[in-house]
Amino acid sequence: MAPEIIVDKPADLPETFARRFEGEARAAFGARGRFSLALPGGSVATSLFPRLARLSLDWSRTHFFWGDERAVPPDDPESNFGVARRLWLEPAGVPAASIHRMEADAPDLERAAATYADVLAAATGRPPRLDLALLGVGPDGHVCSLFPGHALLEEERRFVAAIVDSPKPPPRRLTLTLPALAAAEWVVVAAFGAAKADIIRDAIEDPASRLPVALAAGAARRCLFLLDEAAAGGLARR
Repeated sequence: MAPEIIVDKPADLPETFARRFEGEARAAFGARGRFSLALPGGSVATSLFPRLARLSLDWSRTHFFWGDERAVPPDDPESNFGVARRLWLEPAGVPAASIHRMEADAPDLERAAATYADVLAAATGRPPRLDLALLGVGPDGHVCSLFPGHALLEEERRFVAAIVDSPKPPPRRLTLTLPALAAAEWVVVAAFGAAKADIIRDAIEDPASRLPVALAAGAARRCLFLLDEAAAGGLARR
């Protein structure tokens, strides 16, 4: 299925996405009694999370997971969890029972990955199925901690995996895998800035692309590309 593409001005994107997010959450509440999502870090977090924190939703029925996490403590400036806590979870008063931090700072990453997969399944079913995977994308086309050419792109069974050789520091991380993203009800790829334009063009317009963002989007049940005008600048169609 071809992805949906929304292009908007940077200042308007948070409101545009907040409306869609609220609709998806309320539909999930009605259908399943809960709404589960995986969060990114980076510019997607700083751009979108403050507006999402102001939504009037039942956060006690919302399960927050993460797409990936670096092997740093939760109060480290590089922690994706820490950014979400500061910009969304604390301002919105999300209860602790709704928050499922990726413990990538655990000494045994393999055990932490297996434990997180169990927590994900307990909240979303077996096999795990998130309602939303919100993804940022790097200038190299990576999503979560799935990097171009990395062996984890071939993973077919595990939903959460450890990575100890990330080409982007720090090398130790936890990440959702492509099977976890493919199982999600809705995948949203958010990209901002001209540095992402070539990657976004390839992901949307090249059916043979092996970029992680292209693989995630291509396998998705439903996929939305949420782009500012600069990131959409290379597209032949919108």
